[in-house]
This record gives sequence, C-alpha cells and structure tokens, in this order.
Amino acid sequence: MDEIVLVLPNKPEYVSVARLTVSGIANRMGFDVEAIEDIKLALAEACTNAIKHGCCDEYKEYRVKFVIDETGLTVSIADKGCGVKEKDVKAPDLENPKEGGLGIFIIRTLMDEVDFEVLPDSGFNLTMKKYMGV
Repeated sequence: MDEIVLVLPNKPEYVSVARLTVSGIANRMGFDVEAIEDIKLALAEACTNAIKHGCCDEYKEYRVKFVIDETGLTVSIADKGCGVKEKDVKAPDLENPKEGGLGIFIIRTLMDEVDFEVLPDSGFNLTMKKYMGV
C-alpha cells in the first residue's frame, strides 16, 4: 500500500493540481480512460466543496490523500470545516434543477464507495474509492 498526500491552498486554481495528480496515479495503476475521467471529476467536486464549505480565514488549506492498494484507489479530502452529516445530504430534484447542490450526487454516481466523517478535532473528511476492474 502506498500513500501520497497533497496539502492545497483553499483557492480554486489549485484544484487542477489534485486532478493532474490523481490522473497520473490512476493511469499508473491501470485504470481505463473513462474511469480516470470519473475519478478526476469526483475529486474536483470534492475539492470544490472543501474550498467552498470547509475552509475559512482561520484554515486556509485542505488535504488530499491518495491510498493505492491492490483493490483500487482511495481518495480522502479533509478540511477544517463543519461539513455535513450524510443523512442530511438529499438527492437533488433532477426534474427541477437548481444551480449548485449536485456535488455529492455526482461523486456518489461516479465512485464505487463514498463515506463522510465529521472529525473530532473540528473538521470534515470525505473518502471515496474506485475499485480496479469494476
């Protein structure tokens, strides 16, 4: 098992650094192009949520951790925000779409597993996994 950790400023222009990193990792692991694009989009949504909801003036960064093992790729995004409880995340009304609010829905659609955790030291962690060959 290998781990790679990025600490990124809470600025949208650095989301591309996370996307490029995960693209390289997933390619090296042998994921196909479609799976790599799914992972990149899910990660971009998660990073955008961390910037928007998890970073305030006091906490100007968030962490992205990539865990590589024989089953697949796990990506965790941790920030110091209060986050949301999973039970409070409702499926969007696709019949009456509104701007925003689709991030978690998109992440759940693209990844094989998605978990949320409110951290004890005040923070929020979103973990998502993409299995190899699924």
